[in-house]
Amino acid sequence: MSTLTLALIQSSLHWLDKSANLAHFTEQLNSFNEQVDLIVLPETFATGFAINLDCSEPEQGEVLNWLQATAKQKNAVIAGSVLVAQGDKKANRFYWVWPNGEVRFYDKRHLFCLGNEGDYVIAGKQREVFTINDFRILPQVCYDLRFPVFQRNSDDYDVMINIANWPAARRHVWDTLLKARAMENLCYVAGVNRIGEDGNNVAHSGGTAIYDFKGDTLAKLDDNQSGIIIQHIEKSPLKDFRRTFPAHLDADQFQLL
Repeated sequence: MSTLTLALIQSSLHWLDKSANLAHFTEQLNSFNEQVDLIVLPETFATGFAINLDCSEPEQGEVLNWLQATAKQKNAVIAGSVLVAQGDKKANRFYWVWPNGEVRFYDKRHLFCLGNEGDYVIAGKQREVFTINDFRILPQVCYDLRFPVFQRNSDDYDVMINIANWPAARRHVWDTLLKARAMENLCYVAGVNRIGEDGNNVAHSGGTAIYDFKGDTLAKLDDNQSGIIIQHIEKSPLKDFRRTFPAHLDADQFQLL
């Protein structure tokens, strides 16, 4: 039976302090001994969402080195987003790092125009799907959650993961859309959001959770509290549900430009 064990990390972030954030997440990850397959950290976990400030990493920088060392030490894939220098802008890069040091990534596609994100961040162009333990994973970052066409499941993934700095003021949207994406795409959905106030005085309340393919909650962390979800998911119930309720066969056909 194909299974996947995830560790979803909910935490506050130290504003623009990479060393403090990396030390904090090292401590959190050392707080459990259970073997997991995949560790998921929040969006911009090393700096906070400081897109307009000079805090980006080079392609192979301190934070990626930490991810590679941590993946090896925990013998698990580790994922989280980092602001990576791209010319005079940044990419909000969802890193996917294997224990052997191999690195793949997805760059956030949808940029928040209300916050002028596009002035500082380049939009990703490529949809990615990563595979682990026979589970196909669609990585997404924060605002991507609002755009279901980009996330339409054409039977090419089994789990959607969204990592975020989603504000508390719009928390209801986060909770609702995570469940909706699970139900409409017949997939597991894991959302990892930060807590605490950032350097722009924006509050975040969490909402880190994992939902099954029917939108039912498998696990959810308490609001405004650091914590870790360790959750086992199985492939066979998902396959059985898709077979008995094949709504994907009635989906509209389209292509992304």
